[in-house]
Amino acid sequence: MNFGRPKSLISVIVAVYNGAATLQQCIDSVVSQTYQDVELIVIDGGSTDGTVDLLVTNASKLGYWVSEPDKGIYNAWNKALRHTNGEWVCFLGADDYLWSNDAMARMAEVLKTLPPETQIAYGQVMLLGLDDAPLYLVGEPYNIKAGQRVDVMGMPPHPGLMHRRAVFEERGGFDESFRIAGDTELLLRELQRAPARFVPGVIVAGMRQGGISSKPANVLKSLQELRRIQRKHGIRWSGVPLTLARLRASVRWILWSVMGERFTRLVLDFGRKVLGKPAYWTRT
Repeated sequence: MNFGRPKSLISVIVAVYNGAATLQQCIDSVVSQTYQDVELIVIDGGSTDGTVDLLVTNASKLGYWVSEPDKGIYNAWNKALRHTNGEWVCFLGADDYLWSNDAMARMAEVLKTLPPETQIAYGQVMLLGLDDAPLYLVGEPYNIKAGQRVDVMGMPPHPGLMHRRAVFEERGGFDESFRIAGDTELLLRELQRAPARFVPGVIVAGMRQGGISSKPANVLKSLQELRRIQRKHGIRWSGVPLTLARLRASVRWILWSVMGERFTRLVLDFGRKVLGKPAYWTRT
């Protein structure tokens, strides 16, 4: 990877395809940051819904953008990395946005204090449901002791997570054979070497939870990719957390198929209520 060397610069990368409905909010959330050393790179996969018109209109605000067919989000992110100049790099979906105007400033205060061996830093992400209503925060300390196996479950939330440029220089880019969990595979490569730094009290991004992402069939595909990631890294047994997650996803898929989506969502949120968790399925 060929990068420039401005130490204070944060590069924000957005991959989009037919995201005209939400892309402007994403762009505005980046360019309105009080922290000035931020560049925005947008890679569009050849949209046909007005996304390109938005990019043309916002061209002066972007460090780089292109619209052309790609092979998925990880191919788009890898292309973006070739045009990135920042010391730190983070990724947003076109449906995501930075939570506050000072999100990058608050993260930058911590980033400049980190030792060179710490190459991943992250705050929290607010999950958003129907009508962009806040659901709950995700993101907590992900502590790994020396010699302990890194678990693919419960990884730090990826939107707004900060990667030091050295991650890509030393570990390479995203594995494009993955369609859903390539970001987890990249994090696993790095976290096996050194722990990440959790930045408490900072909500970095808002992340919309669309209906597609919450459908059991897609959850199962994601979990299957997590198992493939484990095998790639020589992890023979899936472990209790992933095994239980796959079992729960299979039960959800069966309920969804037999009882229908509406009833299943109600049942699942009743179960969350019993466990003392906030509603999710009826709010996405």
